[in-house]
Formats: sequence, C-alpha cells, structure tokens
Amino acid sequence: MRALVLGARGAVGRHAVAALRRGGHTVTPAGRTGADGGAPVDLEAPDGVEQLRRAAVGHDVVLDASGVENPAIVSGLGGAGLVDISATGRYLAQLQAGAPAGASVVRGAGLVPGLSTVLVTALDTRAGDEIDVTVMLGTGEKHGRAAVAWTVGLVGAPVHDPPEGGEVRNLRTTLRSAGPDGRRRTYLRADFGDHVLVPDRVVRTWLTFSSRTATGVVALVGRAGRGGWLISSAPALGSADWSLQVSVRRTGQRLAATGRGQSRATGVLAALAAERVADQQPGRCVTMADLVTVDDALDALAAAAQAG
Repeated sequence: MRALVLGARGAVGRHAVAALRRGGHTVTPAGRTGADGGAPVDLEAPDGVEQLRRAAVGHDVVLDASGVENPAIVSGLGGAGLVDISATGRYLAQLQAGAPAGASVVRGAGLVPGLSTVLVTALDTRAGDEIDVTVMLGTGEKHGRAAVAWTVGLVGAPVHDPPEGGEVRNLRTTLRSAGPDGRRRTYLRADFGDHVLVPDRVVRTWLTFSSRTATGVVALVGRAGRGGWLISSAPALGSADWSLQVSVRRTGQRLAATGRGQSRATGVLAALAAERVADQQPGRCVTMADLVTVDDALDALAAAAQAG
C-alpha cells in the first residue's frame, strides 16, 4: 500500500507514519512545507486542495492527520481513499455530504471518535438507547497544535446536532461517573462526533482530564464561554494515561479501554484504518466500526506499545 500522510511531522502524524512503515507500507510524508523530502500540501492555502490532488497521484490512501478541517479535501483525492482523524461533529457531517459517489472515506479514525465508535457499536443495544462515552485524556502529554486548538474551539460553541435536540453548549453540562479504574470523576459534555457517526443511538460524549485541576479550569472556561487561552497556555503536567468507557443507561452494560499516549493511540488506529480501507475499498463513507473489531483495535495498540 502507498499512503500519503498529511501532517506527518505532527504529534499524531509521526505515529501514523511509524505504524504504517512497521507494517511494510510505502509512506509519503506531507506537510505545509514539504520538509525532509516530503510533499508540500497546505490545506489552509487557497490552492490547498490542488496541492493535495497533485501529491495524491499514485497513492492508495490519504491519511489526514493535519487537524485542518477543510471539507473540500474529498474533492482532491484523485481516486485514493481518505482516512480522517478529525472529531468535530459538524465536520464529520460535511465530509459525508461532500464525498463523491464511490469514494472510500473513513470518518473519525482515531481514539475518539474511532475506538469509541467501535466500542459503541459492540454494545448490546437497541434503537433509541442512550449511551454515554466518557473520555479521560492525560494532561502530562504534550499535544500538537491542532489538538490544543480543537479543545479551545469548543469554548462557547454548541454541540453539532445534539441527539436530544435543542442547543447544548460544550463544556457546560457535567456528568459524575466512575472510569475503568473505578474512580469517580467529573466529565464535561464535548462535541466529539460519535453521535453523528452512530445516529440511531442517543450518544453523548463527556471529557475529563487526568488532572483534576485541569478539568476544573476547563469547566470554568466552559461556563464563562471565553478564556480559551487558559487551556492553550497550560503546562503539560501529570499523567499521560488515557481511558475510554462506553455505557448503556438502560442496561448498565459497559465496555472500556485504557492506554498511555493519546497521540500514539490515534496515530496507530488511523494507520490501521488506512490498511483496512485500502484492502476493502468500501466505496462509501464508513466508520472505524465498519472496518475493525474491538480486538483488532486493542491488538494494534498493544503491538505499538510493545514496539515502543
């Protein structure tokens, strides 16, 4: 397989590149400058899609780890499949709406959504069931620029098309819940896109951090609807552990996963999605749950952790 990786030098992209190369695939790194022999692709430039179209020639898959949410990307693939790690609900909906007929597009390929989508669909549920996705991210991990900007962008913004209807603001509503380690934490409602990817269930996603102080600061900023600079200027202190749990309100059934290093997990899972979409060529918009099982995803994460 030949893969073009956008944002290849970023926090997630470098792990995706490493995972693909471990799998024996040919990787072309791409970024805004095309440094280190890579292809120059800047999706924020006026001709960014044309840059992508030229670079994608001869590739089977474009893996977008750039964090740039440009829905026109689906028009510049040149027949390659697309694997996108973005999480924003509105953007995930735009990708599906704009995808050309017959295009193979994986939306939400990463940790959340991604592994979360796989866990949600593995639950024993029925239409209309309410599912809570509780996510803990480690404050000790230095996240890339795009990931920090994404979190700051939640401040004051509404959740896109919330399943319960009406207007729901990010980071304002709270949920007290026990994580996979049994500790009860305060989680904040956040616009990760699983409610868009699994529309026949009522999916709400909640975010907390390994540092209680960090969660408190984000909750304060969320209630105020401003002050995102407090998030972007926070030092990387504490644990780099992450956890993910999905639970059904009706039955109490739960599935969970844990690990260390959110960026590595996202890169590894995106690489797995790239391998599967190139092999299966679904010719439509799919999710991680259409390509991999829970065991597939967890095995990939375990192998990457062992490889270091």
